[in-house]
Amino acid sequence: MDFRPTKKSLSSRPRPSWFDDEKFGIFIHWGLFSVPAYAPTGGADIAELIGRGDSVEVFRNQPYAEWYLNSIRIPGSPAGEYHKKTYGSDFSYYRFAEQFNEDINKWDPSSWAELFKRADAGYVTLVTKHHDGFLLWPSAHEHPTLGRFHASRDIVSELTESVRGAGMRMAYYYSSLLDWSFTPEPITDMAGLLSLSPITREYVSYQEAHWRELIANHSPSVLWSDIGYPIGSNVLKLFADYYNAVPDGLVNDRWVQYSRMLRSMMRRPFMRRTIDRKVAKAFEQGSTTTRLPAHHDFTTPEYASLDHITEHKWEATRGIGHSFAYNQFEPDSNCLTLPELVSSFVDIISKNGNLLLNVGPTSTGEIPEIQRRLLERFGDWMSTYRGAVKGSRPWKRFGDDSKAGEPLIRYTRSGDDLNVFLFPRGADAIVVSGLGLPDGLSAESLTPGEPAKVRVEGNQVRFSQIAPDEAGTHVVVIRGGAA
Repeated sequence: MDFRPTKKSLSSRPRPSWFDDEKFGIFIHWGLFSVPAYAPTGGADIAELIGRGDSVEVFRNQPYAEWYLNSIRIPGSPAGEYHKKTYGSDFSYYRFAEQFNEDINKWDPSSWAELFKRADAGYVTLVTKHHDGFLLWPSAHEHPTLGRFHASRDIVSELTESVRGAGMRMAYYYSSLLDWSFTPEPITDMAGLLSLSPITREYVSYQEAHWRELIANHSPSVLWSDIGYPIGSNVLKLFADYYNAVPDGLVNDRWVQYSRMLRSMMRRPFMRRTIDRKVAKAFEQGSTTTRLPAHHDFTTPEYASLDHITEHKWEATRGIGHSFAYNQFEPDSNCLTLPELVSSFVDIISKNGNLLLNVGPTSTGEIPEIQRRLLERFGDWMSTYRGAVKGSRPWKRFGDDSKAGEPLIRYTRSGDDLNVFLFPRGADAIVVSGLGLPDGLSAESLTPGEPAKVRVEGNQVRFSQIAPDEAGTHVVVIRGGAA
């Protein structure tokens, strides 16, 4: 099809099926912030902090290490005090480029691709430019004041080649709305996310040129914008040109354009408080924005899941710990365990979502051991159950929620087969009502070892002798049960 820059034309395009099939992707936050590798390490993740309703505290104690530049600009913040003590008050953040460009000579992109393939990821999303403005490729469009402000290696090209060579798709994140190399004032609350973004004609042209360069040079499978998109740029034309160039490409939901009037209003005290409340409520409901853009293919809840099956596609994104970028001070207790990762993943796919799980490499390109080991163990789990995961779709209900301490069940379907993910939590038997299964259906345990016994008893199905794997799961496929 030849798409035009209109909502009607873009919305007429069916979503490419590969995204629904793959279920699992890897996110990578790597850049100058990987050198100081610092963020406060309290007990709460970003969703919990935002839910408390004090956005000033969120930014002052920002758990995302990739926000280091903004954090050190906030007077008295923990990151600011750390920076002053470690590097000196006069040490510019941009001097980290010297160390980063030296450290990345040790990076081996093929080792990343091998690990991600081992984890059974279907696609990889690389942060090509985060909010600090530093590029991970040598763009032909140089920074208007900083010049060649980019990595000394073409990280984008090298990783793309390795990822595709391993049989995975490549996607690109680019910070469209925020670029702190253009704006010196720190963001201290939610309203500042929108009101303190650059909107000069120079910046609008600069960021769009980067998007078009990435598309022309690499044909990424996903365009993953963040926070929003600057006014003054025709986002629908960018999408139409992208779809025409990459027929099976997708775009996420973080492309909202905010008018100058709205940005001005956000600087008023009463509006700032309103925005804080709305953003906190949106996060609680699994959204990162209070409104949707003119067009998108999927939504992107952050450190959250949804509580229902949705017709629209969504992609949950989170770090293995509380930060996306590497935080050298983060305790292991902040990181996902295998049972936590598996139960979260299964919950997500049962509701028509994907999981985009982040890794935060060190400045030398080493993926921390706790992250690497989790991906390897998750890959082992996926190799056992991929038939119930890859290519599956939500069933007529996502599962049977448990009360405290009781078993948890989630469902997907693969054609006519019903995939039942059991999380017995010490129980030997689980009885489920209302599945509507006829007698005589066959059942097969995918979990190695002694298979669970399945018996239809009227309106109930009884699963007994459940022996869970190391992730606490036991998966049963009921042949023809999804019909």
